[in-house]
Amino acid sequence: MKRKNFIQTLGTVGVLGVTSSNLLAANNKKVKPVFFHYLLFWLKPDLSVTQVEEFKQFFEGLKKLPYVKNVRYGRPAASSPRTVLDNSFTYNVSMEFDSLEELEAYGKLPQHLALVAQYKPYFDRMMVHDSVYENL
Repeated sequence: MKRKNFIQTLGTVGVLGVTSSNLLAANNKKVKPVFFHYLLFWLKPDLSVTQVEEFKQFFEGLKKLPYVKNVRYGRPAASSPRTVLDNSFTYNVSMEFDSLEELEAYGKLPQHLALVAQYKPYFDRMMVHDSVYENL
């Protein structure tokens, strides 16, 4: 009986030791910030349905650029109206970057500038929000 208790105690101590080592390692791990580039577009009201659909090719082109990660785009959700909600935009896109330097380098890429020039005639207004998330 004493031997069984001794073995169970050793097993418990071993599990606690591994668990605490993992927790310490996780707490000492540096958090790498992630940079998000979020854009809202208000397309011109006189565009045809086909042109509005064509505008998606702008986002598909952004996916191919260096530095850009996790490109997602869409239209406003049919959320219930409320005073803090602005669903007036036509499309939005969010992109992820590993650093602020990469986000800023992306903005100066000739391919990026060419895409913007190509699709600028489609929209009246664009708004940009850049954020850094440090708690991922």
